[in-house]
Amino acid sequence: MKGLIHIYCGDGKGKSTAAAGLAVRAAGRGYRVLMVRFLKTDDSGEVSVLQSIPGVTLAPCDRTFGFTFRMTPEEKKEAAAYYQQRFLDICRQVREERENQADLLILDEILAAVTTGMVNEADVIRFLKEKPDHLEVVLTGRNPSEKLVELADYVSEIQAVKHPFTEGVSAREGIEF
Repeated sequence: MKGLIHIYCGDGKGKSTAAAGLAVRAAGRGYRVLMVRFLKTDDSGEVSVLQSIPGVTLAPCDRTFGFTFRMTPEEKKEAAAYYQQRFLDICRQVREERENQADLLILDEILAAVTTGMVNEADVIRFLKEKPDHLEVVLTGRNPSEKLVELADYVSEIQAVKHPFTEGVSAREGIEF
C-alpha cells in the first residue's frame, strides 16, 4: 500500500485529537505508529494512553520552551535549534530503520513549528518527497503553506465556529490537553 500525506489544519479544536484517533485506528490494524510532538510538552492526556497501545511509539519531548510569542530572541534561537534537530533526527530514523519501521508517522504541530521558524519548511518538503513509499504521514497545525497543501493527499480544515476560550475559559485537563 502506498503511504499518503495528510494535513489536519485550521483554527479549531481537534487537529491533534484527529491524529491520535488515526494512531489508534492504525495500531488496531497492526500498523506501527510513530508520533512526534513539536511545540508541546508530553503533559497531555492522550500521551500515557497512546504509549500503552502496542505498536504506538511517542518520541519523548525532553525540552520545553513555552509559547513562541513569549520567547526571547535567544530562547527562540535555542528552541529552533532543538526542534530542527528533532525533525532531522526523526527523518533519519524513519529512513534508516528497516526493522520496526513506522507505517504511520504523525508530526503533531509541525505546521506551527514551520510557521514560527522552528523547523525549516524546505527540509519538511524534502522529507515528504523522499519519504519511504509505504509511509503514511500526518502533519497537524495551523496555516500550512501552499507548497505543503500541494504535496498533501488529504487536507482537512477544522474551523472554530465557537470556542469557550473566547469567553475566557482556559484549556481544561482531559479535554484540551
